[in-house]
Amino acid sequence: MLANSNATANLAVKDIARAKAFYEGTLGLKPVDHMGDELIVYKSGDTTINVYRSQFAGTNKATAVTWTVGDQIDSIVKSLKSKGVAFEHYEMPGLTIEDDVHVGDQGMKVAWFKDPDGNILNLVNR
Repeated sequence: MLANSNATANLAVKDIARAKAFYEGTLGLKPVDHMGDELIVYKSGDTTINVYRSQFAGTNKATAVTWTVGDQIDSIVKSLKSKGVAFEHYEMPGLTIEDDVHVGDQGMKVAWFKDPDGNILNLVNR
């Protein structure tokens, strides 16, 4: 029923202005729509991400958005790190950590980081 429909990520934040500085200034996303200080819609590839103000911001303890970045993962991690992004390190079976990138069998690479409200975001090379 939904297999051919696009999906949108929704990220709750406490402060839209602070989120805007992060998503636009740090991550380089471009806004395509907004509703005052309640919601900003960002374009990311062929999809969108809704960043909205919520009292429940920061309560999600799982990955909220994944970007598939291919072979650019190492350079993107370095670029984000130079902008002050701190990367998360998780103990996971079968993964080792090399310069903030978790590396798995058969060349899988993944890196996790958080936005200012604690939303967990990640990059993967596949």
